[in-house]
Amino acid sequence: MAISRRTLLTVPVAAAAMLGAQSAPARAATAQLRGLWIASVANIDWPSRTGLSAAEQRRELLGWLDLAKAHNLNAIALQVRPTADSFWPGAREPWSRYLTGTQGRDPGWDPLGTAVAEAHRRGLQLHAWFNPYRVAMTDDISTLVSGHPARRNPSWVERYGGKLYYNPGVPEARRFVIDAIVDAVRRYPIDAVHFDDYFYPYPVAGQTFDDRAEYQAYADHELDLAGWRRANITTLITELRTRIRATRPGVRLGISPFGVWRNRSTDPAGSDTRAGVQTYDDLYADTRGWVRRNLIDYIAPQVYWSRGFAAADYAKLVPWWSSVVAGTNVRLYIGQAAYKVGADADPNWSDPAELSSHLDFNRGFPAVRGDLWFSARNWRADRLGSIKRVREAHYRTAVPPA
Repeated sequence: MAISRRTLLTVPVAAAAMLGAQSAPARAATAQLRGLWIASVANIDWPSRTGLSAAEQRRELLGWLDLAKAHNLNAIALQVRPTADSFWPGAREPWSRYLTGTQGRDPGWDPLGTAVAEAHRRGLQLHAWFNPYRVAMTDDISTLVSGHPARRNPSWVERYGGKLYYNPGVPEARRFVIDAIVDAVRRYPIDAVHFDDYFYPYPVAGQTFDDRAEYQAYADHELDLAGWRRANITTLITELRTRIRATRPGVRLGISPFGVWRNRSTDPAGSDTRAGVQTYDDLYADTRGWVRRNLIDYIAPQVYWSRGFAAADYAKLVPWWSSVVAGTNVRLYIGQAAYKVGADADPNWSDPAELSSHLDFNRGFPAVRGDLWFSARNWRADRLGSIKRVREAHYRTAVPPA
């Protein structure tokens, strides 16, 4: 996973928050989000492979929900639209190939409807996780099922980096994406619509996302190309939130962006980081601006680095994000990289206590209302016993989501 950011608060607030972190007493949580990402794209978590029977798929899904409940988690972010496809019947897009192995083939059951009902039966929130613009993990449009909206509307589609994307600059494509997502909101009592870090695609060396014609056709030419792209993504967010509230008012809109909005060397309002990717500049998602303008309900930046990591220090990013949400109505959760334990070049990830130390650190920042863990299979694998440490130190008892 990866990506998103925005603009308007300064360093003194972050510095004050850091002082708070040094002096705040440890406290037991009375409410906090404890979420688990379940990724379906490329069968990362679930289903474990394509072609399982309906009963096998259901059994695996319920197993993840039972695991979450047993470990005193209280929320699931389930990926239900990974590549312009669907995990529910009657959708505006074809059934996902990650269920049966064949796009458009009915799996014989309702995965999203089952997930919502069974999560709620266990006291878990269900955040439905959508990828807005990715159409396919290949750039061959003929691999899409006949009648796919992208095949019917090839002018909406761009090839980039070996994949297909809906072009965020095409208003008809944006409206279709919103319609596809709101269809799930209308059908099911989900708790949130959830995006991760993918808006405009991550940069690929030597390649250009060619939207010059759309810029000429649709842009307010007071904006340069980068500004127009950011405006396109912000329009997606604002229009989607309006539609969600009109359809099912209690459903929240949450974003889990790449952990760096902008480096301070690029923008004085940015974080004290030296990240190679900046969401504002590279993915054209002004996540900080969305927070400051209260355009979303929660933000869960993917702070997927260790404490002390030079280019992007967890101990600098959590205070920075805390300062961003200060004075807003946006809740802050932290995305945690369970997948890096014992598997990353940074030697800090060889320490079984690294993840648990993140939650110890978070206690100094009241703005942090919980954590989301990537991803389900890494949580279950519990490499180096790191997850057991988190459970024993921080999740010994159940709490309601914050």
